[in-house]
Amino acid sequence: MFKHASKLLLVAGLSGAIALTGCSNSNGSSSASTGSIGDQVKHKIVGIDPGAGLMKQTEKALEDYELSDWNLVEGSSAAMAAALDKAYKDKEPIIVTGWTPHWMFAKYDLKYLEDPKGSYGQDEEIHTIVRNGFKEDAPSAYAMLDRFEWTPDEMAVVMNAVADGTKPEEAAAQWVKDHADKVDAWVKDLPQESGKKVKLAYVAWDSEIASTNVVKQVLEQRLGYKVEMLQVEAGPMWAGIANGSADAIVAAWLPTTHQDYYDKYQGQFEDLGANLIGTKLGLVVPSYMDITSIEDLKTK
Repeated sequence: MFKHASKLLLVAGLSGAIALTGCSNSNGSSSASTGSIGDQVKHKIVGIDPGAGLMKQTEKALEDYELSDWNLVEGSSAAMAAALDKAYKDKEPIIVTGWTPHWMFAKYDLKYLEDPKGSYGQDEEIHTIVRNGFKEDAPSAYAMLDRFEWTPDEMAVVMNAVADGTKPEEAAAQWVKDHADKVDAWVKDLPQESGKKVKLAYVAWDSEIASTNVVKQVLEQRLGYKVEMLQVEAGPMWAGIANGSADAIVAAWLPTTHQDYYDKYQGQFEDLGANLIGTKLGLVVPSYMDITSIEDLKTK
């Protein structure tokens, strides 16, 4: 299945998630620095959109570690990032659901909590998935997507630019310009198919916004396609590939996060393999917090 050996916004949730982090006193130290970790964060973990596989795995972690008195707060990736930013600036304790690659690891000094029970599974890969028949309908796009592959560090360049305020399409265009040799390899000897339409579906994770915009730029600039981007949640993204309403995704996290969808629609898509290796999922905290493992949530 693998090419290599190893690979949404609820505004109400934003204010609630930020409230979890507490306030700092006038000298900059945390007002919630006493008591257990659970007491400091009110036994709450700041999550993302409820349909995400990461949320499902976090619910499993709460069961595996017998954290029945803890609550997982639903929201969005943007709400989570905003809550983390507020807490970090005030040096307040906070626990969030996190994943790599993500720009927040470059902006803040963060750490994953150890997961000795393996609730979050093994490190994952991000795969490229296309609908059945796409190879015949758009052979150059199919070939380019089959060749598409980059590293977490390369993806981080686009994510960081977007996080700093650059529009995603502009950040992607700049990356394509700056990495012409790599892009040349993706499109080498492929004929133009000017005017043909390609629909790329993606979820609103920062990593997938980056990768989908880069692919769009390459398909349009170098191969002449007219690309439509479809931002949806994970379920509709996979359903769109299966029913043919979308042509391709470069946003399939396997073998854990999207495994249920992979199994559900098996036979209704083609897996082109990993386009990025080196992802990770788990619970994330600022490095200034005195905690190292998910198991500590029960004892500290």
